[in-house]
Amino acid sequence: MSEGQDDPEVFWVDPRFRGVIPLGGFHISRSLARRIRRGGYEVTANRDFGGVLAGCADRPSTWINAEIAGAYGALHEAGHCSSVEVWQDGALVGGTYGVTLGGAWFGESMFSRRADASKLALAHLVHRLRLDGFTLFDTQFLTPHLASLGAVEIPRMVYRRRLANALRLDARFRGPAKGMPPPPLTR
Repeated sequence: MSEGQDDPEVFWVDPRFRGVIPLGGFHISRSLARRIRRGGYEVTANRDFGGVLAGCADRPSTWINAEIAGAYGALHEAGHCSSVEVWQDGALVGGTYGVTLGGAWFGESMFSRRADASKLALAHLVHRLRLDGFTLFDTQFLTPHLASLGAVEIPRMVYRRRLANALRLDARFRGPAKGMPPPPLTR
């Protein structure tokens, strides 16, 4: 992370309690389920990584500086960083991106320009991660928004054990370039 967009320094974060989304415990609210059923949007993967990164950095205060943006771009080019995009009427309206190592997905940031766009991206992402054999979805921190979707905090030592197990796996994010399948809406 960095302290801000104009700060040239980068530092690592290792919180005492780590935010994670249990892949079997993602919460799709009734209103989000209705939104998914209603459609009117398209979800893709890796179609506009740069657009998602720019959308995530486009806020008054951001931790994404030029060095971090360059590093994520290089990771994307190397196949270790992916994005999920939400499109409506041909416009990029939301998305998320993350780094993959083994069976772990490290969610880095998300953005939304229309109501529910980031929730739609996460719902489709969690579904895809489950299909692709991932076991850990790291969100770093727990926010009220993520908690409403089922994210929880776990102690550092528990996180490190789960991470070690996930790193032994050979999961690959195989989100299709166009038309990601909708997540199941039944519990």
